[in-house]
Amino acid sequence: MTIESTLSWGNTVAETATGDFADFYRSSYSLVTAQLYALTGSTAEAEEVAQESFMRAWSRWATISGYDSPAAWVIKVGTRLAVSRWRHARSGLKAIVRHGPDESAPEPGPYSVAVVAALKQLPMAQRRALVLHHMGGMSVAEVAALEEVPEGTVKARLSRGRTALAPLLADEASTPTKSPEVLGDA
Repeated sequence: MTIESTLSWGNTVAETATGDFADFYRSSYSLVTAQLYALTGSTAEAEEVAQESFMRAWSRWATISGYDSPAAWVIKVGTRLAVSRWRHARSGLKAIVRHGPDESAPEPGPYSVAVVAALKQLPMAQRRALVLHHMGGMSVAEVAALEEVPEGTVKARLSRGRTALAPLLADEASTPTKSPEVLGDA
């Protein structure tokens, strides 16, 4: 989908404004994301903040298009958004440090740690099937619908995943070789 098709309203004034904004977007997107990348240090974060900034610019385009440098406005908004995200993350981290870990949540036992370590060694498709089915409580049909694959594919992933998981868990001296929660039948 192009920006023109996303933003067009179907009348002459809107089409002109859309064309102007689309040209502005195309010509300044790289500059804006580069500046925001330098600020955030993350391509994904820079792109998210840039998109939000451009959306805000679009909603005020009639005013912003008259500025000497609309891109500077977008960069300024993006900078403020990035700083706001940092502050929000910092506040959350301070709350965790201040209150400490949730004492009602039990620490993972050695078997849980071993299962997670073993799951990390499996291919992503098998890992997702095992986790969704055995830990998430989803049926084979539900996993198949979520993954957009046939049920037989999910059953094969479960079987292969269990087969690959068993020796990985058997290597752990302090853990049992089988667990009904993880290695049960599909």
